[in-house]
Amino acid sequence: MRIGTIAYYLNVVRAFVLPGHFRIGSKSQILSGAYINAYRGTVRIGKRAKINRGAIIDAQKGSIVLGDNVSINPYSILYGLGGITIGDHVRIAAQVVIVSFDHNYQDRKKPITMQGVTLKPIVIEDDVWIGAGAKILGGSYVARGCIIGANAVVKGRTEPYGIYVGSPAVRLKDRGTDDGTLLLET
Repeated sequence: MRIGTIAYYLNVVRAFVLPGHFRIGSKSQILSGAYINAYRGTVRIGKRAKINRGAIIDAQKGSIVLGDNVSINPYSILYGLGGITIGDHVRIAAQVVIVSFDHNYQDRKKPITMQGVTLKPIVIEDDVWIGAGAKILGGSYVARGCIIGANAVVKGRTEPYGIYVGSPAVRLKDRGTDDGTLLLET
């Protein structure tokens, strides 16, 4: 990224970046009020992405890679310590939280804050829609074409084109099934 472009974005958003740690593709937008931290880690944003006001993209000491035509809506949070990779044409609704690590807590004699973390990379493939308030937890793999319902909590792998709801998230049905067939007992 050119220095002039960095200066432009620093005027628009709160950003902490080191040279070589932040790259943004052409025709991408980062709206005023967004927060980007690529100081100790790296953030790569593809072409035609849109990061809305209030969104937090914090690489921590890891990496966050956003594909082309990704939108991150207001007040969503991405913590990339364990690594987050998001494909193309992904929609992330408001107040979604994506965290690529878990806190360690096994030792009862130590406070949780002193036990460190376990890094757990997250992959979100192409053509995914993550609904408002959903949580994508460390180690998750969201397959191509999935829909993650509002307030769902994903931990683990999803199947391609599945529609997932609930906490923990379970597959309700598959995208493109017009017969209304549900996979869950009601």
